[in-house]
Amino acid sequence: MNVWDDLVGQEPAVAVLRDADAAARELHAGRPVAPGALTHAWLFTGPPGSGRSVAARAFAAALQCVSDAGPGCGECFGCHTTLSRSHPDVHAVVPEGLSISVAEMRSVVATAARLPALGRWQVVLIEDADRLTEQASNALLKAVEEPPARTIFLMCAPSTHPDDVSVTIRSRCRLVPLRIPPADSVAGILQRGGIDTDTARWAAAAGQGHVGRSRRLARDADARSRREEVLAIPASLTSLAACVAAADHLVSAAEGEAAAITVERDAGEVETLQTALGAGGTGKGAAAASRGATAAVRELERRQRSRATRTQRDALDRALVDLAAFYRDVLLVQSGSDVAPAHPDFASDVRSVAGRITPAGALQRLEAVLACREALELNVKPRIAVEALTAALRL
Repeated sequence: MNVWDDLVGQEPAVAVLRDADAAARELHAGRPVAPGALTHAWLFTGPPGSGRSVAARAFAAALQCVSDAGPGCGECFGCHTTLSRSHPDVHAVVPEGLSISVAEMRSVVATAARLPALGRWQVVLIEDADRLTEQASNALLKAVEEPPARTIFLMCAPSTHPDDVSVTIRSRCRLVPLRIPPADSVAGILQRGGIDTDTARWAAAAGQGHVGRSRRLARDADARSRREEVLAIPASLTSLAACVAAADHLVSAAEGEAAAITVERDAGEVETLQTALGAGGTGKGAAAASRGATAAVRELERRQRSRATRTQRDALDRALVDLAAFYRDVLLVQSGSDVAPAHPDFASDVRSVAGRITPAGALQRLEAVLACREALELNVKPRIAVEALTAALRL
């Protein structure tokens, strides 16, 4: 096994990264390489599930690999600690909230300016560069424009559009475009993880090329149940009351899922912070420490609220992706196409809806789902956006 094994269906990208890693090894050994063989800044783009962060972390592991058996062995100290997110010279920026702040980016950039402690390179890995605030983007740009000699920046974003990555940062990066992996490749990954063949094939199709989502569907009964509830909605929207009820269910389910993920973690984080700041202490300085702790706790709670909002919107977005694929299946039925459907287990509902609306109506509903996704990204209140959506989906 090597670090590239989980990058399914991305052979061109892997070839580019392997060549760059070979150049990095030559440079580290003090030997010259061709101009441009190794770039100090990389931008990994592709749709959700294509493996942007997987590719970036695999590249980071290969750069830190210390095995004589071959670059990116997946077993040595450098590979293992990078993949397990514990390598001291690999600094990951993973936004838990709605955005990446300028303070967080400045801290990471300052750390990355140092010489490597154990590895060959300092690596900064920004998993969602599209969530950089304008100020954070400017802080990163300064580092990318004048990079330290032993530092490599790896950024991940859905596309090179200016809404995702600033033009100036994009112009200083080498682009690694990724595609949606084929279902057969995703099924193979799931089977290697111990999932039976039939379940792996079903989950690969239902996950629509998203490896992480396919894995959750294969292993998590709650994820399968949520998907079934979402896909039952289109055929049920026969009245305005049904539309309102469906919207309420979607939003409430997303809120419940976000709460289940964040509440216990939030309480633990607050307790840990209060203890670290001397909560419950006595003696000189205890009162002053308590006042200082209050501000720190408020800042933590602010970040937690942002994280909860992001978690809720991510849950809603997964539901919207399933709905979009449902109307894609409707169009396939209406056109008589033999393309494999995304939701073969809901073929009956798909045929029912296909018989009640025109192809133009199916396209309008698909566009309504995509418009709802955009509205949520623009911070429209979820309940308003989803109610407008279900009304547009009414049969």
